[in-house]
Amino acid sequence: MATLVHNSVSPPNTTYQRKSSSSSSPTFVSHVPNIHSFSLNKGFTKVLTSSSSTISPNVDSSVVSLSPLLPSWKTSTTTRKETRSFDNRLNDAYFHLEYMVNNGHHKPDVNQATQLMYDLCNANKMKKASRVMEMMVGSGIIPDAASYTFLVNQLCKRGNVGYALQLVDRMEEYGYPTSTITYNSLVRGFCVHGNLNQCLQLLDRLMKRGLVPNEYTYSFLLEAAYKERGVNEAMKLLDEIIARGGRPNVVSYNVLLTGLCKEGRTEEAIRLFRDLPSKGFNPNVVSYNILLRSLCYEGRWEEASELLAEMDGEDRSPSIVTYNLLINSLAAHGRIDHALEVLDEMMTAGFKPSAASYNPIIAFLCKEGKVDLVVKCLDQMIYRRIGPNDGTYNGIALLCERGNVQDAFSILQSLGHKQNSTMHDFSKVVIASLCKKGNTYAAFQLLYEMTKCGFTPDSYTYSSLIRGLCLEGMLDEALEIFMVMEETGYKPDVENFNSLILGLCKSNRTDLSFDVFEMMIEKGYLPNETTYTIIVEGIAHEQEMDLAAELLKELRLREVVTQTTVERLAMQYDLNALPTLDKIK
Repeated sequence: MATLVHNSVSPPNTTYQRKSSSSSSPTFVSHVPNIHSFSLNKGFTKVLTSSSSTISPNVDSSVVSLSPLLPSWKTSTTTRKETRSFDNRLNDAYFHLEYMVNNGHHKPDVNQATQLMYDLCNANKMKKASRVMEMMVGSGIIPDAASYTFLVNQLCKRGNVGYALQLVDRMEEYGYPTSTITYNSLVRGFCVHGNLNQCLQLLDRLMKRGLVPNEYTYSFLLEAAYKERGVNEAMKLLDEIIARGGRPNVVSYNVLLTGLCKEGRTEEAIRLFRDLPSKGFNPNVVSYNILLRSLCYEGRWEEASELLAEMDGEDRSPSIVTYNLLINSLAAHGRIDHALEVLDEMMTAGFKPSAASYNPIIAFLCKEGKVDLVVKCLDQMIYRRIGPNDGTYNGIALLCERGNVQDAFSILQSLGHKQNSTMHDFSKVVIASLCKKGNTYAAFQLLYEMTKCGFTPDSYTYSSLIRGLCLEGMLDEALEIFMVMEETGYKPDVENFNSLILGLCKSNRTDLSFDVFEMMIEKGYLPNETTYTIIVEGIAHEQEMDLAAELLKELRLREVVTQTTVERLAMQYDLNALPTLDKIK
C-alpha cells in the first residue's frame, strides 16, 4: 500500500461548456471537460443501446378491465425477483386507475386508491402517489385527512418541499381544505432546508386562510430562525409570535435553550430555564437534558449534579438520553470510573444500555491503550446481549493510532467469534464501518492483519475502501485502488466503479467521474442505472441543472433509466419546470 501516498489530482474544472442555442442535439460530451475524445458515437451509445430497461407502457384500452376494483398488487416480496414483480404490479395498478379515471368509466374505490397511494409512497414513487391523490379528488372522492397529510409529509421528508406545496395548491383549487397539521409538514420541510423567509410566508398564508398555528408550528419556525440567523433572532421571533397572540409551549423554549447552548451561552440558557415557571411552563426532561449536556461539556460537574438532583418529577425523570449523555461527557473527560457507575445506575433504573452507552467508554480506554479494560468492557456487552455497532469498531480502531494494531485486530477477531459470525463476513463489516466514518488509514492497517489470517477482500470491501478514501479527499489513492486490485488479480466490477464515481461526485469532482466512466467503457463494463443516476445527481449538486435535465432526458430516451428514476430526480432537484423533461413520455 506504499503507493497510496501521493496526491496529484488536478484542480477541479467546474466550468462546463454549454451548448449554443442553435445546436440541435449536442452530445453529452460537449458539456463535459477532460473527455475530449469521448463521444456518444464512441462508447456512450454502445452502452446505452445495449440496455434492456424499458418504460412502463401505458395501459392498452383493449385489455383493461372496466371493473372499479384495481388489479391486486399485494404479495410477499422476499426475493429480489419478487420485489421487481411487485414493482411491476404496482405500476399496473396505477395505470389501471389512471385509465379508469381519464375515460370516466368508474369512480375509484376509495380504500384501494388510498392504499395504492401509501404503497407508491413507500416505493418512492412520489409523483405517481401525488397523481393518485389528484385523481381521487378529481373524481369526487374526499380522501381522509390522514392520507393527505401523510403524502405531504412524505414529500417534505424526501426533500420535495416545492412539489408538496404545489400539491397543496392544487388540492385547495379542488376545494379540499388544508389543515394546520398539513401546513406544519410544509413549514417543517422548509425549516430543514434553512429557509426562514419561506417559512414566514407560509405562516402568513396559513393565517389568512383562518387556520391557527399551533405550538409545533412555532417550534419549527424558531428552529429555522436560530439555525439561519442565530438565537437572538429566534428570541425576537418568539416575542413577535407572542405579541400576535401566539401561544408557544415548553417545546418552543427548548428550541431556544438548544440555540443558546450551541452558541456557548450557557449562563443565559440557565436564566431562561429558571424563568420558565414565570412564563407558565415547567421544564421537562428535554429541557434538563439540554442544560446537562452543556454543563457536562464544560466540566461543570457540581452544577450538573445539582440539576440532576432536581429531576424527580413525572415529566422530568431521567431518560435513557440523560444517562447516555452523562456517560459520554464523563468518558470524554477521562472520568471512566464515574461513567461506569452511571452505567450501573442506568441498569438499576430499569433502562437497558445500548452500544451507544458503552462506545464512549471503549473509545477512551482505547485512546489510553488500556487493552485489558477494553476486553472486559466488551465482554460485559456480550454478556448483556448488547451487539457492537459502527461506533464500537471505530472506538477499537483508536488502538491503531497508538501503534497497537495487533491488539486491535486480536480484539476484533475475538469479538467476531463471540458474535457467531464468520471471520470473512465480520471483517467486511468492520472495514466498511471504519471507512464510513473516514477512518480509512486504520482500515488499511487492520486489513493487512486480516489478509495475513486468510481474509481475501471482495467487491464490497474494495468499494468500502474506495468510498472511505474519497470521503477523506484522497482521490488519487481511490483511483489507485483499481491498480492494486488488478495487480492482485482481482477484477473490478460495476459496483466498484460506481463507488468511485459516487465518491468523486460527492467531492465535487464530477469532471473526474466522467474520466472514470470512460475508463469503465474502455474496459468493457456496462454501466447500470445506478451509474447514470450518480452522474446526473453529481451534475445537479454542482448546480448545472440544465445539463442534468438534458442528460436525464437523453438517458430516459435511450431506456437506461426508468421513468420512476426520472420522476424522483426531477422532483428532488426541481427539474420539473425544465423543457428538456417536459417532452419525456
